[in-house]
Amino acid sequence: MNIDLAHFHPGAAVAGGLLIGFAAALLVMVSGRIAGISGIVGGLLYSASRDRAWRVAFLLGLVAAPWVFRLVAPLPAITIESSQPVLVTAGLLVGIGTRYASGCTSGHGVCGLSRGSLRSLAATITFMAVGFGTVFVTRHLLGL
Repeated sequence: MNIDLAHFHPGAAVAGGLLIGFAAALLVMVSGRIAGISGIVGGLLYSASRDRAWRVAFLLGLVAAPWVFRLVAPLPAITIESSQPVLVTAGLLVGIGTRYASGCTSGHGVCGLSRGSLRSLAATITFMAVGFGTVFVTRHLLGL
């Protein structure tokens, strides 16, 4: 995936960050829940029916967001340069990693760090280090 730096506007990134922070804060204030996507999806798959409504609403909001954004500005072009097997393998590894870390980058990186969680700090540092290492190995050593 590439970022089109010629059309990058920091204002959109700041607005997106503010919206993510607002949504995470609103969710914790209203329901006491952490906005970690792996936990939300996992809870949707394995939780009681009384817990499903807010999870479905949250996920529908994530899916609807680009459609709403498209009303204001054009969506950026997305190009994915990896093969399907690489993407499937990456997705499985991310899923395994979120289970071992007891959360994902949104849960630890956004919500955990804002609460001052040392466990989230360790998890986020680990996520980032493994991500940097994976990009280095796959792009520069293996040439994928």
